Amino acid sequence: MKLLRIKDNSQQKKDAFSQVAKLAGKIADKTLEQLEREGVFVFPETVKDAEDITQDQMILQSINDTFRSGNVMGFLGYGDERLVIASRFCGEGEDYFFQYLLDKVLDFPNIVDLNSDANQDNRLFNFLLFLFPYYLKAAMRKGLFKKYIRRRYNDGNVKGTIDVARHIEENTPFVGNVAYSQREFSYDNSLMELVRHTIEFIKRKPYGNKLLTKVKDEVKLVIDATPGYEPYNRQKIIEQNKKNTVRHAYYREYHALQRLCLLILRHQKHQIGTGTRQIYGILFDGAWLWEEYINSLIDDVFYHPMNKGGKGAQRLFEGNVGLIYPDFISRNSEKRVIADAKYKPIDNIGNRDYLQVLAYMFRFDAQTGYYLYPEAENSEGLRLRMNRGSTYEANVIPREDISITKHGLKIPMDATDYAGFVSMMKVSEQEFMSAFC
Repeated sequence: MKLLRIKDNSQQKKDAFSQVAKLAGKIADKTLEQLEREGVFVFPETVKDAEDITQDQMILQSINDTFRSGNVMGFLGYGDERLVIASRFCGEGEDYFFQYLLDKVLDFPNIVDLNSDANQDNRLFNFLLFLFPYYLKAAMRKGLFKKYIRRRYNDGNVKGTIDVARHIEENTPFVGNVAYSQREFSYDNSLMELVRHTIEFIKRKPYGNKLLTKVKDEVKLVIDATPGYEPYNRQKIIEQNKKNTVRHAYYREYHALQRLCLLILRHQKHQIGTGTRQIYGILFDGAWLWEEYINSLIDDVFYHPMNKGGKGAQRLFEGNVGLIYPDFISRNSEKRVIADAKYKPIDNIGNRDYLQVLAYMFRFDAQTGYYLYPEAENSEGLRLRMNRGSTYEANVIPREDISITKHGLKIPMDATDYAGFVSMMKVSEQEFMSAFC
């Protein structure tokens, strides 16, 4: 197997991709939307719903004789070639930072420990399994999925369409029963059966029961709703779901769950990447993971409006004009603070970022703002005081009352194992939180 490891938001010579030339050729200058259609799984859900990545963003963008990687992390494969995209905020060894974000945001098990053989295909497949509880919980917030199905009966209580051919075959000589079928609105349908098959499959994994414990209530609802489940029907259920994908916008979470279940169950039928969809992989939006991780640290101090979930929408102007979603608004209304999570180094936080946060501060009468970023170079945070005056009058001086601080959370770069990395991160988190206590 040919393996290349690169970092997100980095630029390298095209020659460096020679060992994965076929894979690079398949994904270069293709948008995330195109790769999704070809079978790559992008988290969160679909790129249409992500705030920090866009459908036209590219995994590898050609710039003269170089490739520039985007703002995503994960794994891609084609044939015997594998590409690992690690976080730029990790060292040269294992990407403990990426693992830590997954652990804190999605409650992932330690994939480093689970894959001692370092087999990238198995590692990618485990990613899919570990995402299942998240997608199941998101879908089940809409309630159990219900749809019309056609059921066949052979009794004396005729309520639907008589099936003449079946009636003659099954009821000759006539003993009082009639063969008929009718459409019923039922929870026990092909999609819920697919979810049930996926649950039963995960249960057989060594870590399966522990994984499903996180969604034990949802799992029980699915099991209770699928009394017609039969293990030998798996392939039939897979084919039904391939032909009948969820299309209604209200059930978009079930569409994502359906796609994930198909990827998990079809992996057992043949190796990932064979067949028509030869490019495969799973990609995570680094900026989304970072923002949700920061939220897990400062949730007690800040509100967290979310564009993707339509939660906490704010307006710049009267009359519902100017929809905005600041990352974080302090819960203390007397001394309001605005904070913005940035998955980028301190030097890359620039003019457009300044204008955005200053607009939010003006809107919420906040005199203090923060940029919350991962710090991997041990540089100190930077407090920027807003100027007053004009160069035309030569009276520009910094104000004492309005400022924005670049406040970094130090990412350990010299951890020898994941347990050591976690211990160091706990110390970094305490130092980071001291600014808000």
